Amino acid sequence: MFRGRDDWGCGPRGRRGGGGPWDWFGGGPGGPFGGGPFGPGGPQRGRMFGHGDLKFVVLNLLAEKPRHGYEIIRELEARFAGAYSPSPGTVYPTLSLLEDMGYARSTAEEGSSRKVYEITDEGRKYLEENRSLVDEIFDRVDEFSGFAFGPTMAALGGAFAGLGRAALRAAVRHQGDEQWAQRAREILERAARDIEGLN
Repeated sequence: MFRGRDDWGCGPRGRRGGGGPWDWFGGGPGGPFGGGPFGPGGPQRGRMFGHGDLKFVVLNLLAEKPRHGYEIIRELEARFAGAYSPSPGTVYPTLSLLEDMGYARSTAEEGSSRKVYEITDEGRKYLEENRSLVDEIFDRVDEFSGFAFGPTMAALGGAFAGLGRAALRAAVRHQGDEQWAQRAREILERAARDIEGLN
């Protein structure tokens, strides 16, 4: 079970070095199509984080070491191979909530307007009191990570890359052409149905 920060997100080219399966599409978290293969905001089918889960995830990251809010965003993006990246509008309110609850505290970084957040003793106690729930959340993360860097996704990497490049190049050439966009969409949707229908 992955628990340490160095255990998560180890893609073919190493942590933070790129090479996650969703990097085949390019363009940042989840590629230019947004949110990886699950659409904007991460998995839509079988949600990765249920209501209230994110505060445990963030608190667990702070238990590893103090972090800026942006570091938390980048860390989660890396650990999910780019398929999930929480928005600042999700992370920073969660950090504020944890401060209000007394589970985290922030200090201004010297010479900067950024805040560094760290877990408090009460926060560590809260994590341990909810250890079974925290472990269940991170088990889901582990399961996803195993899939993202597994042999099936590795075998499909070249095809994903080719499709992404072809679609982007053609879309640039046909900007504003609604008829072309409709035909391209039909091709992609038909391909999706064919893949889903494979036994």
